[in-house]
Amino acid sequence: MEYDLIAILGPTASGKTSLAAALARRMDTEIISADSRQVYRRMDLGTGKDLDDYVVGGKRIPCHLIDIVEPGYKYNVFEYQRDFLAAYEDVRSRGMLPILCGGTGMYLESVLKGYRLLPVPENPELRLRLADKSLEELTGILATYKKLHNSTDVDTVKRAVRAIEIEEYYRQHQVEERAFPDIRSLVVGVGIGREQRREKITRRLKQRLDEGMVDEVKALLASGISPEDLIYYGLEYKYLTLYAIGKLTYEEMFGQLEIAIHQFAKRQMTWFRGMERRGFTIHWIDAALPLEEKLEQIENLLK
Repeated sequence: MEYDLIAILGPTASGKTSLAAALARRMDTEIISADSRQVYRRMDLGTGKDLDDYVVGGKRIPCHLIDIVEPGYKYNVFEYQRDFLAAYEDVRSRGMLPILCGGTGMYLESVLKGYRLLPVPENPELRLRLADKSLEELTGILATYKKLHNSTDVDTVKRAVRAIEIEEYYRQHQVEERAFPDIRSLVVGVGIGREQRREKITRRLKQRLDEGMVDEVKALLASGISPEDLIYYGLEYKYLTLYAIGKLTYEEMFGQLEIAIHQFAKRQMTWFRGMERRGFTIHWIDAALPLEEKLEQIENLLK
């Protein structure tokens, strides 16, 4: 079978980016990111951009859909579909086989399946009804829907309310598959053992804090972005902002953030397993294998 796209997915800390970059170097092609937070400029350490991973053998691998919007903006899956399509057609027009790489399940699924999505307006009445509910209660409500929203990173009240707003809108407006190009995709998953994943997450978190992740958040706040807007992005930005504004001690921030990232990785894997139940064939590769073996496995799948 001839493919139009290679998709490499996996949970945080699985090594998917370095694998995608090495494959792109070997195939002389480019990467399209599928990460809901790496679209933001100046949010580098907190989103785990790992920009050094895109340099292979002294050559920087071009990567699309990173650093495309300003912090504070609420980028969404509808816009991602549009931007993905433009990047995909650009890379294909130059005779290359694009590599889609990321861990945001809804972004990946929306372009691999070509869902017809609509821009969802705010619903003030619904927001008022949900105003006094806790994150736990909102997550319970969200679980009753079909999950057209990327629920993997709903770890703040604002994100949960927005997710319910999206689900409610689509419950009332029929979602169909859009007139998307028929993209024949080889989907490769990077599987990593639970203990290895936990150890890598903790090591990476310590490393990024040493590299200045707290200073990155403080600089974003100093540039005029409100704490509420940064907290909206969840994970690192939620806990580091709470620390920066004095709501958490450093130890509390580290402990709570570490747990939140572990939970996030678990939700990512739940999403990918759900994709398999929804008809996707994901070819899993062991993250512990040497890079050369992983590349060989992908090349064999392409044949």
